[in-house]
Amino acid sequence: MGKSSSGKDSLYKKLIEDKELKLKRLIPYTTRPIREGEKEGVEYHFVTEETLNAYMEANKVIELRAYQTMQGVWKYFTVWEDGMDLQKDSYAVIGTLESWRAMCDYFGPEHMVSVYIEVEDGERLLRALLRERTQRQPSYRELCRRFLADEEDFSEIKLIDNNITTRFQNEDFGTCLDEIKLFIQKEMRYN
Repeated sequence: MGKSSSGKDSLYKKLIEDKELKLKRLIPYTTRPIREGEKEGVEYHFVTEETLNAYMEANKVIELRAYQTMQGVWKYFTVWEDGMDLQKDSYAVIGTLESWRAMCDYFGPEHMVSVYIEVEDGERLLRALLRERTQRQPSYRELCRRFLADEEDFSEIKLIDNNITTRFQNEDFGTCLDEIKLFIQKEMRYN
């Protein structure tokens, strides 16, 4: 977890690729449009409202969030995938505090480990701006909306209320990645 442009997607990819960790990907779903540079089934499964409704009817939706954006309502959700085995495998997923709470309720907090990424706000804004400039049709209004919403969504009170105590500073990517890997290895041994 982390605010937008904290580097969580890049860190997540490296952690998933790490053969020592043996983490399985739990890919979230969204009804939002795919961004330039994203690929179906990598960052998200990009689906329609009809697909979401079918998963809901089949009782496969673990958690669901909806956000009013500058382009309309976008929904993000996690689906129980066929073949998932929590007794055998450890899964990694990118999410929000809201999705964290819902997954703790669904799976039980004893089965969940949080990895919270932090970056100084000015650096995050710069990263977000650089990424948005690469889009065919940049939406700076949406960038600003997300940036401001993160202040509320990841407020200190909400982090404390959700027992998010371990935090990783992504000032240097390699150092942050190494610290997260050691933390995950320790948690896997403990559990």
